[in-house]
Amino acid sequence: MTEKTKKDIPRLHQLYLETIIDKLKKELNYNNINQVPKITKIVVSMGVGEAIKDNAILQDAANELSVITGQKPQLIKAKRSVSNFKLREGVQIGCKVTIRGTRMYEFLERLICIALPRIRDFRGVSAKAFDGKGNYSLGIDDQLIFPEVNPDKVKRTQGMNVAIVTTANNDEAGKALLREFGMPFTK
Repeated sequence: MTEKTKKDIPRLHQLYLETIIDKLKKELNYNNINQVPKITKIVVSMGVGEAIKDNAILQDAANELSVITGQKPQLIKAKRSVSNFKLREGVQIGCKVTIRGTRMYEFLERLICIALPRIRDFRGVSAKAFDGKGNYSLGIDDQLIFPEVNPDKVKRTQGMNVAIVTTANNDEAGKALLREFGMPFTK
């Protein structure tokens, strides 16, 4: 097995290995390097409620999600029927992608450095969106903030959820990790 060169490793992963681990080890008073939190996966999902009436809307959302993440999305089916929404069990109503490894770090860099600053009147993301175990969730209103999406081909804007899953034990450690990666939290 050959060792990866520095050119093959994404910039944020290299930053994590070279500087973030040492900073967090000192900041969080950890004795062991394995206690330092790391990002394990990023889950990007789109709920498309209008897919009940027109399945083409779901296919468009899935195509845009695959362009944004670089992976084919998994189509999600409704778990139960809800008569008020005219929803039946088993009908496809969303899509999601779980990103790990190299693609995860590349997506995170595009999200932090390119996509989030393109949001109109952007002042940072909420620091309160942690789940108590160090994982962070972020809602995005428009997929057009990603430069990979061609605005001329988009028929309708679609929001998405981005869940960043970490090995942190608490919100404080998770926030410290994401802050070191450059996540623009509000003050």
